[in-house]
Amino acid sequence: MPTSIRLPKEIEQRIDELARRTQRSRSFYLREAVERALPDLEWEYGIVQRAQDVRSGRARTIGLDRAVNELGLDD
Repeated sequence: MPTSIRLPKEIEQRIDELARRTQRSRSFYLREAVERALPDLEWEYGIVQRAQDVRSGRARTIGLDRAVNELGLDD
């Protein structure tokens, strides 16, 4: 799916230079950057959402004593 984004000039120049040096396309490196960054972004935003759910009471939580006991860490 074609997508367009606006990049700061410095980033655009760095991608162009990398593409020129390696004889690969700009699209290759943009796709690579997105593929590498996306799992981290999904994880980070998932944590933010979970924290919001806990703060608002939408997520069930358990106390530390119970967690320690259930995980067998109380030995």
